[in-house]
Amino acid sequence: MLELLWFLLPVAAASGWWMARRQIPRRGEKNTAELFPDYFKGLNYLINEQPDKAIEVFVKMLEVDSETVETHLALGVLFRRRGEVDRAIRIHQNLIARPALSKEQRSQALLELGLDYMRAGLLDRAENLFLDYIDIHGEGVAALRALCDIYQQEKDWNKAIAMVQRLEQATGKRLNAVIAQYYCELAEQARQHHDDGQAMQMVKRALSVDPACVRATILQGDMEREGGHCKSALKIYKCVEMQDADFLPEVMPAIIDCYRTLGKSDEMIDYLKQIAQKHDGLASVRALSEILRYRQGERDAMAFVMEQLNRQPTLAGVISLVELYIADEKKDANENLVMIKNMLEKIQEQKSLYRCNHCGFSGRSIHWQCPGCKSWGSVKPAQGMGSADA
Repeated sequence: MLELLWFLLPVAAASGWWMARRQIPRRGEKNTAELFPDYFKGLNYLINEQPDKAIEVFVKMLEVDSETVETHLALGVLFRRRGEVDRAIRIHQNLIARPALSKEQRSQALLELGLDYMRAGLLDRAENLFLDYIDIHGEGVAALRALCDIYQQEKDWNKAIAMVQRLEQATGKRLNAVIAQYYCELAEQARQHHDDGQAMQMVKRALSVDPACVRATILQGDMEREGGHCKSALKIYKCVEMQDADFLPEVMPAIIDCYRTLGKSDEMIDYLKQIAQKHDGLASVRALSEILRYRQGERDAMAFVMEQLNRQPTLAGVISLVELYIADEKKDANENLVMIKNMLEKIQEQKSLYRCNHCGFSGRSIHWQCPGCKSWGSVKPAQGMGSADA
């Protein structure tokens, strides 16, 4: 309410200024005597904190011409921000219907009306208006971005790719990472339709556009592993370390599965030790502790986990250590340890597993497009490979 009142004060002033400019009425216009009562009526509504009625009065008073177009545009934007999309649409439609608008003013009104339609969920209408805006205004950046959003919502990834490429040309800014994510979306769609050939083609396109695309690498590794090609899959999964080591926990179970399927347990232990030393990786530490437990006993496994916790203390690491103590201690001590483990696990369940680097959105499942800020590839494992709060 306060924001609206502050905004309406200059609107009221603009209305009074407009009337002062027209003290000598032209043929067919209202004269000043007819207009001033409306002006004071609007002010009275404003003073009595009745902004909706004040808006109606001022909008009726403001004639749409080159001097008041900006005021109408601003009112429409305000309505849209308040969620009153119908009123915003009426104002912007009224502007577009006026023949006296300049090319710049008409294109701006088209853009704002398209944003109104987007807010109302009328994506087809919004798309047509943004395309008209581009025809009038050339490569309008705002319209291109809006079209990208529309095609993302509609999951029309081919159109989204084409529009992002036009946006790259308009801004001179490379958007390889976004385009790669779109190709990954196409790969996911192909997999849902059991078209592995098309899926692999889309994954390769994603990696050709953005060689650092972790999502594409994981998809490629998953398809190779599901096809029974564990040796190839293992090689692919290991590429994640070079792309972004924070995502190693996402592929570590698959890497271990590939090693076991190939019967290369010794190589697996060497690899896990290497990863644990290089990145303080929780996933590799837990895997190694399990291997040591079955090969050398709980005591050696506990010593290894304790060594890692001294280097990098984590909540999940403590849970792993308690699990080893439970396996090693006598039954009468187990009850207390189990209770401690359960409490620690409850604490861990309340923690976010993934966090967006841009807006801070957090959750317990990975999103390749952040639900908060809509950025692509910004959500990462919250503990990373070396955070002390996991």
